[in-house]
Amino acid sequence: MAHNIWIWQQPEWPNFSWDSSAIATLLPRVRAKQGKLVGTMRGLGFEMQNNASLETMVEDVIRSSEIEGVLLNADRVRSSIARHLGVEIEGLPEPDHYTEGIVQVMMDAVQHAEKPLTAERLFDWHAALFPTGRSGAYKITVATWRVGDEPMQVVSGPMGKEVVHYEAPASSDVPHQMQLFFDWINAEPTIDPVLKAAIAHFYFVAIHPMDDGNGRLTRTITDMLLARADGMPHRFYSMSAAILKNKNKYYEILERTSRGDLDITEWLVWFLETLEGAIDDAQTKVERIVRKALFWQKHREVVMNERQLKIVNRMWDGIEGKMSSGKYAKMTHSSQATAFRDIEELIEKGILRKAEEGGRSTNYELIED
Repeated sequence: MAHNIWIWQQPEWPNFSWDSSAIATLLPRVRAKQGKLVGTMRGLGFEMQNNASLETMVEDVIRSSEIEGVLLNADRVRSSIARHLGVEIEGLPEPDHYTEGIVQVMMDAVQHAEKPLTAERLFDWHAALFPTGRSGAYKITVATWRVGDEPMQVVSGPMGKEVVHYEAPASSDVPHQMQLFFDWINAEPTIDPVLKAAIAHFYFVAIHPMDDGNGRLTRTITDMLLARADGMPHRFYSMSAAILKNKNKYYEILERTSRGDLDITEWLVWFLETLEGAIDDAQTKVERIVRKALFWQKHREVVMNERQLKIVNRMWDGIEGKMSSGKYAKMTHSSQATAFRDIEELIEKGILRKAEEGGRSTNYELIED
């Protein structure tokens, strides 16, 4: 694909421009939805805020790594984040050193969102992402800017037929470029904070200041700026999960925006639409968390055994398919007779009812209202 020049080669770089009319209705709509979600969360108790935040942060950490092809153990991530948030969860494995490092980066970014972003802070994050000084089989430069005379290129394709998707500024120019970036990030806001998060995401990726981990760091910076925009030290929606759903489009739009002039309208529209999707998903989840809390409040006097508690919680969290006595027995490692007896008790106590649609076996559902 031919291109004239990379965006950072423009004489006016990094003075980005955009068509305000293209986001004139989109940005206020996203901000209104964000305000509604944050308002809902503020209305919840501390414990429910932490539980909602826990689930979102687990998803965010896992998905941000998954975008880069790194698969983390969900239970270890949950264990680490739960510990940081002070949420008690039984039976989770100890987080390993690597997972703990990734989680600490996220926690620092979100819980200390107002702190200035500096080279030192960024290097600490980078060191936590690469504790062994390696990325896969390769030794990389950790906790400092990339070095070397070789151009930093994003390429794909077989040897000899490589396609260059992007070439970043020379390594020797990175310290200067990053100083400009920090000055801009830490300056008093002159634009909407959500718009700032969108620009920062692209701006950091365009500089590509590290040997590796640039994608994860830019999403961390984005989370930090979105936490600033929310005015809360929690995450209730996951931008990384939304990006992962549209991963190919994400890379396409970054590549297209990095060629040619400084107009980043297309990127901003894509970012805001993706963010809107993330907030919509979160609103649905949060409403469910609220309903679940009200349910437990309503039934706080009801005595249930351990098996019954486990199943009711699992049904709230969503299980594959409908609940049946067979599934109940399997999930609680109990006999069919015990499962049937437990279910009958839950029906008597107004927790479960028989599902409307019949079938060969009887199915049960929660009475949520």
